[in-house]
Amino acid sequence: MSRLARRSSCWKRGRRRRTPGLRREELATLAGVSIDYYTRLERGRETRPSPAVVDSLARALLLHEEEHEHLRRLAARAARTAPEPPAAPSRTVRPGIRILLEHLRPGPAHVLSRTLDVLTANPGGLHLYAGIEGWPARQRNLARYSFLHPGARDLFPEWETHVRGCVARLRALAGTDPDAPDLARLVGELLLKSPEFARLWERYDVRGHRPGTKRFRHPGVGDLTLGYQSMQLEGTPGQRLVVYCTDAGGPDHGAMVLLDRQGLDADAFDVPAGPAGGRALPAPGPGHGAGARQADGRGHRPGLPTDR
Repeated sequence: MSRLARRSSCWKRGRRRRTPGLRREELATLAGVSIDYYTRLERGRETRPSPAVVDSLARALLLHEEEHEHLRRLAARAARTAPEPPAAPSRTVRPGIRILLEHLRPGPAHVLSRTLDVLTANPGGLHLYAGIEGWPARQRNLARYSFLHPGARDLFPEWETHVRGCVARLRALAGTDPDAPDLARLVGELLLKSPEFARLWERYDVRGHRPGTKRFRHPGVGDLTLGYQSMQLEGTPGQRLVVYCTDAGGPDHGAMVLLDRQGLDADAFDVPAGPAGGRALPAPGPGHGAGARQADGRGHRPGLPTDR
C-alpha cells in the first residue's frame, strides 16, 4: 500500500472509496490551508506559494527528502516568469578534468552531462559500459545505452533498479528545466523507442545522484562489484564526475585493473571483438599515462574519448 493510501485509510474508516488517496479537502486540512487556496494552487491560478505552504504540503503528502526538495524547486520555478528556451549546455570538458581522469586510473571514471551524456572518460570508464565505445561520441548516453543497447540487460544484473535511477534523475531535471532542448531530444527518442522507458517515465519518480555500489556482469572481465561516487563539477553546466572504486587486492580490483588495460589497448589499437564477446588483447602497449592522448582526425580513440 502506498504512503498516501495508508494515510487515506486512516482518515475515514468505514467508508468505501472508489479511488485510493487523499481527497482535495483532506489534503488541504492536513497542510493547514483553505480548500479554496489549495484548489487555486492545484489548478495553476496561484503560482507563488510561500515556503511554509510548500513545506506543509510536502509533510501532508509524506514526501521523502528528495521529493520535498524537488517540490521546492518546482515552486520556485513557477514563481518566475518563464524565459526563452535555453540553448543546450556546452559539452566542453576542461583540460584539467581530463588530467584528473587519467590520475584516477585504474579506477573507471567518466564525466557526465546533466542528461547523462558521456562527455569524456578514462579507458575503464568508457569500457565499463560494454559496447558503448562502438557508438559515435555524441550518441554515448547512459540512459540511451541502458534502454537501447542489446547488451545492457546482461551487463546489469539489477537492470530494473539501474534504469529506474536513470529515469528518476531525468525526471528531476524535467521538473526544474522542462524546456531543456537536450533533455527534450533524449526523452522524445526514448519514449518512441523504449516501452520500458515510457512506463517508468509515467511514474514521475524523482531522485538525485547518490553514492552506492553497482554490480556488473562484464563480457570482457567477468563479474565485478564496484563502489561509486558522483561529484558536481563547479563552474560547469551541470557536469558530474563519476568515479568507481574497490578495495585493493581483491578479485574485483583485479577485474578493474584488467578492464583499464583492455580499454587502453582497445582504444589505442582499435582491436576487433574477441571470443566470448570480449576484446582480443594485442601485445603490450604504452604504459600508464598513454590514455590521455587526444583522438586523431581519422576516428581512432587512443585513451580518453573526446567530444567530436
